Amino acid sequence: MTQSIRKIIHVDMDAFYASVEQRDNPELRGRPVAVGHGAQRGVVAAASYEARQFGVRSALPSTRALRLCPELVFVPPRFEVYRAVSQQVHAVFAEFTDLIEPLALDEAYLDVTANRAGLPTAWITAKAIRACILDETGLTASAGVSYNKFLAKLASGQRKPNGQFAIMPDEGEAFVAALPVAKFHGVGPATAAKMHGLGIHTGADLKAWSLAQLHASFGKVGGWYYAVARGQDDRPVNPNRERKSSGSETTFDHDSTDPTRIEAGVIAMADDVWGWCEKTRQRGRTVTVKIKWSDFQQSTRSQSFSRAIDSRAKLHDVSLGLVRSVFPPVRGVRLVGVTLSNFSGGGDPTHLAPSLLPEANAL
Repeated sequence: MTQSIRKIIHVDMDAFYASVEQRDNPELRGRPVAVGHGAQRGVVAAASYEARQFGVRSALPSTRALRLCPELVFVPPRFEVYRAVSQQVHAVFAEFTDLIEPLALDEAYLDVTANRAGLPTAWITAKAIRACILDETGLTASAGVSYNKFLAKLASGQRKPNGQFAIMPDEGEAFVAALPVAKFHGVGPATAAKMHGLGIHTGADLKAWSLAQLHASFGKVGGWYYAVARGQDDRPVNPNRERKSSGSETTFDHDSTDPTRIEAGVIAMADDVWGWCEKTRQRGRTVTVKIKWSDFQQSTRSQSFSRAIDSRAKLHDVSLGLVRSVFPPVRGVRLVGVTLSNFSGGGDPTHLAPSLLPEANAL
């Protein structure tokens, strides 16, 4: 019996925090905006597309962001507003499917195989979802449509902002083959560097390696690399996925030994984690800070408490205390991450049903 092919949509809001601020304050529209604090030790939590043109990105120290873009306007974050808008967006999702796997306030996977809305194609379904989001919130979203989660997430970044892209089953393997491995979701800078050292630069290079070779070089994750190099990903959209931790990490543009810059990155990652905590009402008792050095060696520092972390300020303080335990840095830092844990409280991707095709090809 032929197994039906999933129809997966990855929806990603466009510059979410900054777009909310521009929506709510017309004076900010068309201007470079950073959500965060412009103080000496401030950090960019999110940047509008106008700001990104100057190289302003999340986790960038505010002082550097202002050097890159002197006209940058800083707006303090309003996480309660972002959470409310996120709830509106997820209510839209629920009109089209019960299979929703949130990844953050601003993105989620949707499985629309059951076609609750009765629309001719998943492509049209994605357009309808984006139109509903715009109507409900005044904000734009981008979408990726494909037959698995890995490709849908890759696709959603192809037409940003306010666009969508589909990867068909007869295109998936070729799409991955041409993609640099550094752009694979789940391949971080250290793994990409290791792959480059082994002569693996693209999906095609990765596909040339046998499963045994990948296991030998990368351990258990070698099986994942073997599958995605062939456009395969059997993971279902899981609306009930239990989170055992919430973490966020960022890679610096250049390795840094500057404590101020390193701390700014840690604060930004702690803010990302706390945003998720506020949305889910989850609280954790263990804070872990990860430091990846210029030689790709990794250090972690953790601290656990008898009671859950109950405020953003507390998470900041603990995270900073942990990262300061490696100061002064003896070598450059390329990545920092913050994780909160200890909370209280796949299919056959070789064919695709015709209804997943873009509307232009489904007439």
